[in-house]
Amino acid sequence: MSLRSLLQHLDDDPQAGKLQAEGGRAFVSQALRAYVVAALAEADTTRPTLVVAGDDRQARDLAADLNQWLKPRTVRFYPSRGVTYESHLAPPPHLVGLRVAALDALLDGESGPQGADSPPPVVVISAVALSEKVPDPSLRPHGFTITKGDLLDLGETAERLAGMGYERVDQVEDRGQFAIRGEILDLYPATADRAVRVDLFDIEVESLREFSTFTQRSFGDVEKVEISPAAELSHDLRELAELAVGDVDEDERQDIAELLPVDRFRAFLEMVDDANVVIAAEEDVPPALKDHWQDVCTAFHDQDAHDLYVKPDDVLAQLDERVRIRLSSVSGDQPFEFRAQTADTAARNMTEAETELEKLVRSQYRTVVAWTTQSEGERAAYNLARVRASWDASEPLRFVQARLRDGFIAPGFKLAVLPDHRLLRRRRAERSGGMDTGRKRRGALRSFADLRTGDIIVHEDHGLARFAGFDTKTVAGVTRDYLNLEFQGTDKVFMPVDQLAKISRYVGAGGSHPPLSKLGGKSWETLKARARRAAQELAGELLNLYAERKRRRGLQFPPDSEWVIEFEGKFPYQETPDQREAIELVKGDMEAER
Repeated sequence: MSLRSLLQHLDDDPQAGKLQAEGGRAFVSQALRAYVVAALAEADTTRPTLVVAGDDRQARDLAADLNQWLKPRTVRFYPSRGVTYESHLAPPPHLVGLRVAALDALLDGESGPQGADSPPPVVVISAVALSEKVPDPSLRPHGFTITKGDLLDLGETAERLAGMGYERVDQVEDRGQFAIRGEILDLYPATADRAVRVDLFDIEVESLREFSTFTQRSFGDVEKVEISPAAELSHDLRELAELAVGDVDEDERQDIAELLPVDRFRAFLEMVDDANVVIAAEEDVPPALKDHWQDVCTAFHDQDAHDLYVKPDDVLAQLDERVRIRLSSVSGDQPFEFRAQTADTAARNMTEAETELEKLVRSQYRTVVAWTTQSEGERAAYNLARVRASWDASEPLRFVQARLRDGFIAPGFKLAVLPDHRLLRRRRAERSGGMDTGRKRRGALRSFADLRTGDIIVHEDHGLARFAGFDTKTVAGVTRDYLNLEFQGTDKVFMPVDQLAKISRYVGAGGSHPPLSKLGGKSWETLKARARRAAQELAGELLNLYAERKRRRGLQFPPDSEWVIEFEGKFPYQETPDQREAIELVKGDMEAER
């Protein structure tokens, strides 16, 4: 069973047919948004469907959900460039690849895996991307496909890849790169999740294997690889823009609109005039357009010089002409409503989940649980076989393999869809919302009781000193206590006790300490500046290290299965809070891609 077969249940609601036939505005609960959009796309399979979301993140998440609901129909995500034209920066290769692939799917009527008989594609685009004009397809390079058994000339392929914006490197690490070693071509396509190694026998493609750029380990063979462009303009136009920027001063740089053939840039909606347009989040579109326009105005320094962008009012006017159906998760005066609640349970194992599932089934809900992997679904089905047999209904509960972010329980359709991570909740250690009061900066003093005569301390303004005790002094008619701090030579500072936060105990390696500081000199400021620079350098190295760790993918373990959860439930001892936290942190690291 696939999720796609569930889309027909939308027809059970009389409002759905009227909305599909007449169009209009509808309130849709956020948990139900992907389901309703997918059902609307399935209602018209004669032409492509263009779905408009607010920003890129919303569009990306919605495209991922629609891909699960509409398989095997093609679903593409069209993001914004990520950088303004005036910045003279090229968008990242993976964004270019996604944009080109989505636009070509709309223009060419790309078919799905079933071939020419499959429905036209669904493309999800952000409002920001709608406001960016698109270069005519003749101005950019085009992708190609490498299939096992093809004849391939490495020299010609390298030139073609360079023309498409790919960078030749010694070792492939990121999208938009390729490397050649002997008769082996390593390639990381702009839209792929993994790099591909092309092994040649003379000029024939002998094998295509996906591999890890970090470990170089092979993931398995593939029959073909699609290579999308990593640049949105041809090689000649890219060179022209790069030469114009060159080493010139900021005030001498040319306007990008003077370098590019802007007369051949067109609004996105003008290029895809045959698509069925649906707005998925009406409340998010105008604010997203307004915010992006302000960024463009700031970049161009002139509100009348935006030949490469479409003004917000013009985008909204184009949408008014094309859009028949507008969905919103903000309830108002919409004539149609499709309400649902988020599917969420507190079950820790299948035994507890049985009760929740049985409630739905006995309430006449078509209940579907989406499992990330097929094996988990099969084990759960086996464990529930006895319980399902006692439910007096025909296939009341179904399991499917799909990756859904959120599920829903829709009373109007009598339909409940629960992702596995919403059905089963793993215990999480409780964490304090604030900073641990037991933690403090190294060497910090909590009270005067922490000080002993002769202790070496560090004064924030003056440097290293020796604590010589307390003195009581009367200054300007006011009597109070002071800390006697001895510096190099005979220098002394009497510091009021209410400034305790300015000093800390000296913490150093070994039993010795550096010489005491001299008052009035610049050595302490020089030492602090040197330490600050060293800390900044170390912080930069750590940032680069953790950024690289986050970028690279490692071995990702699946979430706990029912068997693991059941095994943990039989543990005869009660863990301490620290033990539970350590267990969950380790599991979180193992389930992450990093």
